[in-house]
Amino acid sequence: MRSIKTLLGSSLLALTLTAGHVVAAEKTAPIHFGDITWESGSFITEVLRLIVEKGYGYPTDTLPGSTVSLEAALAKNDIQVIGEEWAGRSPAWVKAAAEGKVFGLGDTVKGATEGWWVPEYVIKGDPERGIKPLAPELKSVADLPRYKDVFKDPEDPSRGRFLNSPTGWTSEIVNSQKLKAYALSDSFVNFRTGSGAALDAEVASSIKRGKPVLFYYWSPTPLLGRFKLVKLEEPPFDAEAWKTLADANNPNPKGTRSMPASLAIGVSAPFKAQYPELVTFFEKVDLPIDLLNQTLAGMSEKRQPPRQVAEAFLRDQPQVWKPWVPGDVANKVSGSL
Repeated sequence: MRSIKTLLGSSLLALTLTAGHVVAAEKTAPIHFGDITWESGSFITEVLRLIVEKGYGYPTDTLPGSTVSLEAALAKNDIQVIGEEWAGRSPAWVKAAAEGKVFGLGDTVKGATEGWWVPEYVIKGDPERGIKPLAPELKSVADLPRYKDVFKDPEDPSRGRFLNSPTGWTSEIVNSQKLKAYALSDSFVNFRTGSGAALDAEVASSIKRGKPVLFYYWSPTPLLGRFKLVKLEEPPFDAEAWKTLADANNPNPKGTRSMPASLAIGVSAPFKAQYPELVTFFEKVDLPIDLLNQTLAGMSEKRQPPRQVAEAFLRDQPQVWKPWVPGDVANKVSGSL
């Protein structure tokens, strides 16, 4: 009887130790963040990672992918966090959210926007640079056919060039559908840049040379912190029309300005259940858009890595981020810097 009790006790001890190892393994497994390629997303991701690592003690890493593939990975819990999620935009996100597989936490950047832009000098000119107005009456997308020669495509001079998002971004689908909806396909080339960095470089180069350029862009971004830009008017937002723009296969898209921006931190359902303290933290994240644009502008001009800029931000702007976390967590982060 004694040997049975001893054997039973040993078995229970072994099970307890095994369970402890499993829990420990779960705690030390890295939290996978989506490796976002645009500046604001990269910067926000690194701010979150630093606080999670230094303040809460959880290891993290990043996994690359396009917007569409990262949202799919989040729904499967292949990644756990997307640092900048434009919630409710893509059909994939809407479906996964309805099924309870993903959640958008917080209202991270108030006043975010997106649309089609031109440099201010295209409309008003710039006497200091000797630039005359080339499209003085350009106000909305409806005016663009009249000015296709202003934005002449170098490879197809009979049409203008519209700089779209990179392929794989949700906005690339929407913009391509908008070109059809606004009857601009015959007068403008749908030029897709290879990456977010390539789009930035193309726009910045044109502006520095005083050349006209028509492009999709969004805020928060470095460009809006560096240059004077004008956003073109579009029809008022219409939810039903938006569905036709978000669907790449819809043959008859209808024009509307983009859905009002709601920036959040995207997390998977298992993450939400496993890390309640991080969920509470994420729900409080609030980045002032003007400060964010200025920070991103400096990061772009100095060509600094997002991680380095995030560390400097945490050092220099404690009044912004300390209210997001408990005092002991804030002290750990500050001490690590």
